[in-house]
Amino acid sequence: MAEEEQKHHHLFHQKKEEEGPVDYEKKEKHHKHVEQISGLTTLAPGAYALYEKHQAKKDPENAHSHRTKEDIAAAAALGGAVFAFHEHHKKKDAKHHQ
Repeated sequence: MAEEEQKHHHLFHQKKEEEGPVDYEKKEKHHKHVEQISGLTTLAPGAYALYEKHQAKKDPENAHSHRTKEDIAAAAALGGAVFAFHEHHKKKDAKHHQ
């Protein structure tokens, strides 16, 4: 029975990271890069939200549809901004450990 349990593989089986010294400089660089990319990806949904807001005023017949799209785009922009903020703090933590 014990052998059968050892042969069982999990669907999301991941390798464990090697134990050893942590390169905080590399972690800081990684988090800085991800922060910059997430900041840039926040711009596209924000611009689309502004565009849909303009379209809602311009096209009153379909204003409800435009407002819905605006809200979805604004939520996506907010999510990107929150992720950028999260990565900013991860970068600060990595810098603090150096």
